[in-house]
Amino acid sequence: GLLRSDSIPEVGEDAAATVGMAETLSEEEQDELRKELAKVEEEIQTLSQVLAAKEKHLAEIKRKLGINSLQELKQNITKSWQDVTSTTAYKKTSETLSQASQKASAAFSSVGSVLTKKFEDVRNSPTFKSFEEKVENLKSKVGGRQPAGGDFGEVLNSAANASATETIAEQTQEETH
Repeated sequence: GLLRSDSIPEVGEDAAATVGMAETLSEEEQDELRKELAKVEEEIQTLSQVLAAKEKHLAEIKRKLGINSLQELKQNITKSWQDVTSTTAYKKTSETLSQASQKASAAFSSVGSVLTKKFEDVRNSPTFKSFEEKVENLKSKVGGRQPAGGDFGEVLNSAANASATETIAEQTQEETH
């Protein structure tokens, strides 16, 4: 029929069913496989010994050349970085980031120009002019007549100094009374 008792076991079947397969091999086939198994295990053992000898020889050569682990690590990192930077993906990403940086720089420059213009507009506005005149009047009342002009920072510093001078004068008067 459709179901055969000597079918190959499916993944997940128990080990007992798998052991049963060895029984279907002839004695001659089993001997041949055992010989091949022993041969492969011996080859693996030989290769492991050869590999250990080669690693020992490599370590000796490196010691004679003065190459230590740190130097090897540095060389590996440098080589890896060179490998990364030579990839097409890195080059495309780098190029894209460079273009984005240039666009961002242009945008910031544009924003700076807009802000400068806005500050100029504020400084030329009637409200600012009125405030500037009031500070100038305060300065002339507190600090005496000085030529008009100077920048806004000088006017504010002068007003602050005059205010501090008035406070000290008031304190001195209170102490003498």
